[in-house]
Amino acid sequence: MLIPEENYEKQSVMNPYVIYDEEEQIFKMWYATGETYEPDVISYATSNDGIHWNKYENNPIIKANKHTQAKDNFKVGACEIHKIDDEYIMFYIGYTDINTARIFVAKSKDGIINWERYSQTPIIEPTKGTFDESACYKPTVLWDIENKRWMLWYNGRNKENEYIGLATLNEYDFLK
Repeated sequence: MLIPEENYEKQSVMNPYVIYDEEEQIFKMWYATGETYEPDVISYATSNDGIHWNKYENNPIIKANKHTQAKDNFKVGACEIHKIDDEYIMFYIGYTDINTARIFVAKSKDGIINWERYSQTPIIEPTKGTFDESACYKPTVLWDIENKRWMLWYNGRNKENEYIGLATLNEYDFLK
Protein backbone atom coordinates (compact mmCIF):
# COMPACT_ATOMS: atom_id res chain seq x y z
CA MET A 1 0.00 0.00 0.00
CA LEU A 2 1.16 3.53 -0.79
CA ILE A 3 0.02 6.38 1.44
CA PRO A 4 0.89 10.10 1.38
CA GLU A 5 3.81 10.60 3.77
CA GLU A 6 5.93 13.31 2.17
CA ASN A 7 5.25 17.06 1.92
CA TYR A 8 5.02 16.96 -1.89
CA GLU A 9 2.35 14.23 -1.62
CA LYS A 10 0.04 16.46 0.41
CA GLN A 11 -3.15 14.45 1.05
CA SER A 12 -3.19 12.10 -1.94
CA VAL A 13 -1.37 9.42 -3.91
CA MET A 14 -3.42 8.39 -6.95
CA ASN A 15 -3.60 7.31 -10.59
CA PRO A 16 -0.96 4.54 -10.49
CA TYR A 17 0.50 3.11 -13.67
CA VAL A 18 2.54 -0.06 -13.16
CA ILE A 19 4.73 -2.13 -15.48
CA TYR A 20 6.89 -5.15 -14.80
CA ASP A 21 10.39 -4.69 -16.19
CA GLU A 22 11.54 -8.14 -17.35
CA GLU A 23 15.17 -7.04 -17.71
CA GLU A 24 15.46 -5.60 -14.21
CA GLN A 25 12.99 -8.10 -12.67
CA ILE A 26 11.14 -5.33 -10.82
CA PHE A 27 7.75 -3.63 -10.74
CA LYS A 28 7.84 0.08 -11.59
CA MET A 29 5.07 2.50 -10.65
CA TRP A 30 4.50 6.08 -11.71
CA TYR A 31 1.78 7.86 -9.76
CA ALA A 32 0.31 11.30 -9.20
CA THR A 33 0.53 13.04 -5.84
CA GLY A 34 -0.74 16.21 -4.25
CA GLU A 35 -4.18 17.71 -3.86
CA THR A 36 -7.17 15.39 -4.01
CA TYR A 37 -9.20 17.35 -6.59
CA GLU A 38 -6.37 17.32 -9.13
CA PRO A 39 -2.81 16.13 -8.39
CA ASP A 40 0.27 18.36 -8.50
CA VAL A 41 3.24 16.21 -9.55
CA ILE A 42 4.24 12.75 -10.80
CA SER A 43 6.29 10.44 -8.59
CA TYR A 44 7.96 7.05 -8.91
CA ALA A 45 8.28 3.85 -6.83
CA THR A 46 9.58 0.29 -7.28
CA SER A 47 8.69 -3.08 -5.83
CA ASN A 48 10.07 -6.61 -5.92
CA ASP A 49 6.68 -8.21 -5.33
CA GLY A 50 4.10 -5.63 -6.52
CA ILE A 51 2.83 -5.24 -2.95
CA HIS A 52 5.54 -3.50 -0.93
CA TRP A 53 6.73 -0.28 -2.59
CA ASN A 54 9.84 1.86 -2.21
CA LYS A 55 9.39 5.50 -3.16
CA TYR A 56 12.17 7.11 -5.18
CA GLU A 57 14.22 9.28 -2.82
CA ASN A 58 14.27 12.26 -5.22
CA ASN A 59 10.53 12.39 -5.94
CA PRO A 60 8.73 14.04 -7.57
CA ILE A 61 10.13 13.16 -11.00
CA ILE A 62 7.89 15.48 -13.09
CA LYS A 63 6.63 18.88 -11.98
CA ALA A 64 4.76 21.68 -13.72
CA ASN A 65 6.66 23.12 -16.66
CA LYS A 66 8.61 26.25 -15.64
CA HIS A 67 8.13 27.96 -19.03
CA THR A 68 5.47 30.63 -18.55
CA GLN A 69 4.07 30.04 -22.06
CA ALA A 70 3.75 26.28 -21.52
CA LYS A 71 0.26 24.86 -21.25
CA ASP A 72 1.37 22.47 -18.48
CA ASN A 73 2.71 25.21 -16.21
CA PHE A 74 0.17 24.87 -13.35
CA LYS A 75 0.41 21.19 -12.38
CA VAL A 76 0.81 17.71 -13.87
CA GLY A 77 -0.93 14.45 -13.17
CA ALA A 78 -1.95 10.95 -14.18
CA CYS A 79 0.30 9.31 -16.69
CA GLU A 80 0.77 6.18 -18.74
CA ILE A 81 4.22 4.84 -19.55
CA HIS A 82 5.44 2.74 -22.48
CA LYS A 83 8.93 1.30 -22.69
CA ILE A 84 9.97 1.21 -26.33
CA ASP A 85 13.43 -0.02 -27.19
CA ASP A 86 15.70 1.86 -24.77
CA GLU A 87 13.35 4.72 -23.85
CA TYR A 88 10.39 5.33 -21.60
CA ILE A 89 7.56 7.33 -23.18
CA MET A 90 5.21 9.13 -20.79
CA PHE A 91 1.76 10.38 -21.80
CA TYR A 92 0.65 12.71 -19.01
CA ILE A 93 -1.90 15.37 -18.09
CA GLY A 94 -0.75 18.97 -17.93
CA TYR A 95 -2.86 21.71 -16.41
CA THR A 96 -2.94 25.42 -17.26
CA ASP A 97 -5.34 26.00 -14.36
CA ILE A 98 -7.41 23.79 -12.09
CA ASN A 99 -10.07 23.20 -14.77
CA THR A 100 -8.12 23.12 -18.04
CA ALA A 101 -6.22 19.93 -18.85
CA ARG A 102 -4.34 18.72 -21.91
CA ILE A 103 -2.32 15.64 -22.80
CA PHE A 104 1.45 15.86 -23.25
CA VAL A 105 4.35 13.52 -24.03
CA ALA A 106 7.80 13.24 -22.45
CA LYS A 107 10.60 10.68 -22.79
CA SER A 108 13.45 9.45 -20.60
CA LYS A 109 16.23 6.88 -20.93
CA ASP A 110 15.68 5.46 -17.45
CA GLY A 111 12.06 6.39 -16.73
CA ILE A 112 13.06 8.33 -13.63
CA ILE A 113 15.20 11.39 -14.34
CA ASN A 114 15.97 13.72 -17.23
CA TRP A 115 12.48 13.68 -18.71
CA GLU A 116 12.49 15.51 -22.02
CA ARG A 117 9.14 17.04 -22.85
CA TYR A 118 8.12 16.58 -26.47
CA SER A 119 7.50 20.33 -26.71
CA GLN A 120 5.62 23.11 -24.96
CA THR A 121 2.64 22.01 -27.06
CA PRO A 122 0.15 19.35 -26.00
CA ILE A 123 -0.60 16.45 -28.33
CA ILE A 124 -4.31 16.57 -27.39
CA GLU A 125 -6.09 19.72 -26.22
CA PRO A 126 -9.65 21.03 -25.79
CA THR A 127 -11.50 21.96 -28.96
CA LYS A 128 -14.14 24.67 -28.80
CA GLY A 129 -17.67 23.47 -29.58
CA THR A 130 -16.90 19.75 -29.07
CA PHE A 131 -17.24 17.07 -26.39
CA ASP A 132 -13.79 17.98 -24.99
CA GLU A 133 -14.21 21.77 -24.96
CA SER A 134 -13.25 22.14 -21.27
CA ALA A 135 -10.55 19.51 -20.72
CA CYS A 136 -8.70 16.49 -22.14
CA TYR A 137 -7.21 14.10 -19.60
CA LYS A 138 -6.65 10.52 -18.31
CA PRO A 139 -4.96 9.06 -21.41
CA THR A 140 -4.89 5.36 -22.22
CA VAL A 141 -2.50 4.67 -25.06
CA LEU A 142 -1.73 1.79 -27.42
CA TRP A 143 0.97 1.60 -30.10
CA ASP A 144 -0.69 0.07 -33.17
CA ILE A 145 2.31 -1.73 -34.73
CA GLU A 146 0.50 -2.78 -37.90
CA ASN A 147 -0.58 0.78 -38.79
CA LYS A 148 2.41 2.54 -37.17
CA ARG A 149 0.30 4.89 -35.10
CA TRP A 150 -0.63 5.64 -31.53
CA MET A 151 -4.25 5.15 -30.51
CA LEU A 152 -5.05 7.38 -27.56
CA TRP A 153 -8.32 7.15 -25.64
CA TYR A 154 -9.00 9.97 -23.19
CA ASN A 155 -11.63 11.65 -21.07
CA GLY A 156 -13.08 14.75 -22.65
CA ARG A 157 -15.11 17.20 -20.58
CA ASN A 158 -17.58 19.79 -21.77
CA LYS A 159 -18.67 21.76 -18.70
CA GLU A 160 -19.84 19.04 -16.26
CA ASN A 161 -20.38 16.26 -18.85
CA GLU A 162 -17.68 13.62 -19.37
CA TYR A 163 -17.07 11.58 -22.51
CA ILE A 164 -14.48 9.19 -23.92
CA GLY A 165 -12.71 10.19 -27.11
CA LEU A 166 -10.19 8.55 -29.41
CA ALA A 167 -7.33 10.27 -31.16
CA THR A 168 -4.86 8.63 -33.50
CA LEU A 169 -1.36 9.99 -33.80
CA ASN A 170 0.35 8.95 -37.00
CA GLU A 171 3.59 10.65 -36.08
CA TYR A 172 6.34 8.66 -34.46
CA ASP A 173 8.66 11.69 -34.52
CA PHE A 174 8.31 12.64 -30.86
CA LEU A 175 9.97 9.38 -29.86
CA LYS A 176 13.19 10.07 -31.79
